[in-house]
Amino acid sequence: MATLSFNPTRIPHKPVIKITSFSKPSKIHWAFSLNPIKNHHKQVYYQPKVSVSTQEQVEVEDYEEDDPTAELSYLDPETDPDTILEWELDFCSRPILDIRGKKLWELVVCDDSLSLQYTKYFPNNVINSITLKNAIVSVSEDLGVPLPERIRFFRSQMQTIITKACNELEIKPIPSKRCLSLLLWLDERFENVYTRHPGFQKGSKPLMALDNPFPMELPENLFGEKWAFVQLPFSAVREEVSSLETRFMFGASLDLDLLGIEISEETLIPGVAVASSRAKPLAAWMNGLEVCAIEADTSRGCLILSTGISTRYTYATYNKTPLTTAEAEAWEAAKKTSAGLHFLAIQQDLDSEDCVGFWLLLDLPPPPV
Repeated sequence: MATLSFNPTRIPHKPVIKITSFSKPSKIHWAFSLNPIKNHHKQVYYQPKVSVSTQEQVEVEDYEEDDPTAELSYLDPETDPDTILEWELDFCSRPILDIRGKKLWELVVCDDSLSLQYTKYFPNNVINSITLKNAIVSVSEDLGVPLPERIRFFRSQMQTIITKACNELEIKPIPSKRCLSLLLWLDERFENVYTRHPGFQKGSKPLMALDNPFPMELPENLFGEKWAFVQLPFSAVREEVSSLETRFMFGASLDLDLLGIEISEETLIPGVAVASSRAKPLAAWMNGLEVCAIEADTSRGCLILSTGISTRYTYATYNKTPLTTAEAEAWEAAKKTSAGLHFLAIQQDLDSEDCVGFWLLLDLPPPPV
């Protein structure tokens, strides 16, 4: 049985199932069963770094005592402003009514390390690209940081406004759900800020729910030749992430320490390995897609690849049987066991000792706002 071997001299690993064909063949035969992975883990938790209001500095432990109507303007004094090249941004309504009885809007900006944190409320009658452009400039001026080279955002409904504002400032807009620091910060703000705001409207539904469109056919250039469900110990995953910085390799990592994910080193992290004779071009194409997550869809008998902010592809298919359904369900269960953490690896072949591309992924629920 072929296995996934990133580096057998240092990484213990176990394949989850036998190699399967990629999605082009309509029938895929699975010869090995998948045993559900049972590992203990700690739940994801999230706590922001020290945040500073426009009036005074506050400690994290006193965060809940902050004025929920206050706006944040904070830059870590130990951070070199010139090193912050990318921001994560959300510009959307909140479940809060202003004195006119209209929903407040809020701009939330951070970098991926939360060394930069900025929030500002807006009335709903000034929401346009000019307001946003001016607000982005204000973040730069107020904090004494240069305008970023790139801004990531995750709401498709705001793409036009954000893109126009960024283009006028010569900033590259990147639509992507890999705004994990921002997404988790919004979740934290909902609990500790919005719900305590005097204008909070309990039960108010988000104005802009995240898109979850029907998956499209995978473009020809993204096809592999073989694929397999695989698993690696968390310690091995961390080493592979480190390899992204030490050798030429396509992919993307996550700051697991910042995200507050605590998993034992022995916990097996589920993943999908893809083999292709054109692995490098395949990984290069994949690298430009802002890969977000992979889902095993047992109702359709396929894997779904989520990229960008609202693009979903039928990544691979399999012949639905009770056995293959159980295998796919077990893979999803393993993903929950690892707090949503999973990965995508691209290799020359599934017996290769190295991978050409490695993406660490985190399946997060949508933010409550």
